[in-house]
Amino acid sequence: MSVSEMFAALQGALGQDQDIREEIRKVVQALEQTAREILTLLQGVHQGPGFQHIPKKCQKAREHFGTVRTQMESLKTKFPADQYYRFHEHWRFVLQRLVFLAAFVVYLESETLVTREAVAEILGIEADRERGFHLDIEDYLSGVLTLASELARLAVNSVTAGDYSRPLRISAFINELDSGFRLLNLKNDSLRKRYDGLKYDVKKIEEVVYDLSIRGLNKEATVGGGGEK
Repeated sequence: MSVSEMFAALQGALGQDQDIREEIRKVVQALEQTAREILTLLQGVHQGPGFQHIPKKCQKAREHFGTVRTQMESLKTKFPADQYYRFHEHWRFVLQRLVFLAAFVVYLESETLVTREAVAEILGIEADRERGFHLDIEDYLSGVLTLASELARLAVNSVTAGDYSRPLRISAFINELDSGFRLLNLKNDSLRKRYDGLKYDVKKIEEVVYDLSIRGLNKEATVGGGGEK
């Protein structure tokens, strides 16, 4: 084979690879748009009247996740099944965002932490990497850390809306979450930096709870039976 023939073959391989990346990019753009729609919908819970419409917003978000599952099915067909991590960087960010959104919906519904397996089911992908397109553990953990930041914001807005019991429940949840992360030996630099931000979320929520305490509103929240979820 001549040098020109060798490089012509290399160009063909590069072109094929670029075509795959372009197809992936198109589906990822659609996923990002759906994620923005879900986020916009859920942001309504931070507004005063939003607390009264949490069940409806969660139900609507679940419907959007149906679109996500369809888009994920399309994404799976765009690259060889054994090359997940070769192209992972293309969808890593949007997948972490979708994990956060799924976790936020589940928290709003039940005030519990969604499992990685449950998130994978919501998104229409696998939890086990041996079974193909899957939810990487680090992507799951990154989404959960974003949830912590969102709940810190929700704690503040709950007080503004007159819901004094919710910040107490959020505080208990975040402290339990923090304890869970302390059990992990995080090697990933990006994930480690994001975890370092969790302590600021904990501090922010503790300040909200302390403010309720000195104003005597934490007792009112307890007597009130814990408030509505």
